[in-house]
Amino acid sequence: MSTSSHSEPSDAALANADALPLTGERTVPGLPEENYWFRRHEVVYQRLVDHCVGRDVLEAGSGEGYGADLIADVARRVIGVDYDESAVAHVRARYPRVDMRQGNLTDLPLDDGSVDVVVNFQVIEHLWDQGRFVAECARVLRPSGTLLMSTPNRITFSPGRDTPLNPFHTRELDATELTDLLTAAGFEVRAMLGVHHGAGLRALDARHGGSIIDAQITRALAGAPWPTALLADVESVTTDDFDLLDAGARPIDDSLDLVAIAVRP
Repeated sequence: MSTSSHSEPSDAALANADALPLTGERTVPGLPEENYWFRRHEVVYQRLVDHCVGRDVLEAGSGEGYGADLIADVARRVIGVDYDESAVAHVRARYPRVDMRQGNLTDLPLDDGSVDVVVNFQVIEHLWDQGRFVAECARVLRPSGTLLMSTPNRITFSPGRDTPLNPFHTRELDATELTDLLTAAGFEVRAMLGVHHGAGLRALDARHGGSIIDAQITRALAGAPWPTALLADVESVTTDDFDLLDAGARPIDDSLDLVAIAVRP
């Protein structure tokens, strides 16, 4: 299959491109209450961006667009694809270096073998047909192209559950399941890394009853104002507070998020 057409957002969507609402489905920069999750996502872009230097890159599921724009600092070209019309309009208005397209991730609006790298961070857990999406990544990649993927670790994100805690997630994966998904589509998994709390965040965990994540979730479920100390600590988090480690440094099943680096033969 080969296609290069994509639909255009409406004038109404373009008019509202200056801001995206915080829905819980995606993270956005610049909000103190969202800073922990934003930095936890941003760190993966920062640590893996060297894979994109001088290359043609697709971000499949680009969301707010901050990651695609970060990649544009080093890539030869960055294409973004997202299903949401308002997100497409927002990225086109705010991040003009990104060639933004609207489309379904299981039917990517790109030609066969048209990019060197596909980036897909914190997206695959939202998709119903994960296998078809990974096959689409293989289709649009050139030979020896790289797929960079991150996703919440099911073991730690929704512990002991058959269904995800996050209502926007359809299926979460552990490291073995993610590896199997990628290899079934013909990818060679070169690395499986894990995102972990570094020393600073472990100190914040201890300060907030053992888990700063649980403290944030408890506040959200209560619908109450943020405690001053919790908000200050969440706002203080930076990407330096996270570690990205291989299984030899720390067990992958203990990680918060999984990060796969895979190559199309």
